[in-house]
Amino acid sequence: MTDPVPWLDARERAAWLRLAAMVELLPGTLSHQLEHDADLSHFEYYVLAMLSEARDRTLAMSTLAQRTNATLPRLSHVVRRLENRGLIERSRCPSDGRVTMARLTGAGWDLVVDTAPGHVRHVRSLILDALTAEQVDQLHDITTAILDRIDPRGCMVDFYAEPTETTREAETA
Repeated sequence: MTDPVPWLDARERAAWLRLAAMVELLPGTLSHQLEHDADLSHFEYYVLAMLSEARDRTLAMSTLAQRTNATLPRLSHVVRRLENRGLIERSRCPSDGRVTMARLTGAGWDLVVDTAPGHVRHVRSLILDALTAEQVDQLHDITTAILDRIDPRGCMVDFYAEPTETTREAETA
């Protein structure tokens, strides 16, 4: 015998459908701005941003895949495109030749630094400016509760505990 389905009530269904719509619409909206400003998709910018926040602006491809929630084939394809633009370099890990490292180049760093202000303004205008300070705190709590279930190991967020070089530089600009 199977357990009965706990169908969504009207309030839950409305909340779920709005969350689903936001999850579907947000990446395209972010990509549009980034394509206009930097000829980058949102995912390409995210890859560059993850490298910009890493020690020595370098990560193992497997770690970069975790932080961007990408399969290695998808990430490899995107990194190849960014490499062709001179924004990323790949090399073998000196301590383990089986591991491929991705490093943000100077040109990649410059692009992230130049693009970040417009991206932050766009994120602020789409999301944060629509909320009160209390709602921002609630959004943090809500997303944390959901992420604890869908990313229990914290692969995509746990490394954000400390301010990074990028955020420190942006805060002092």
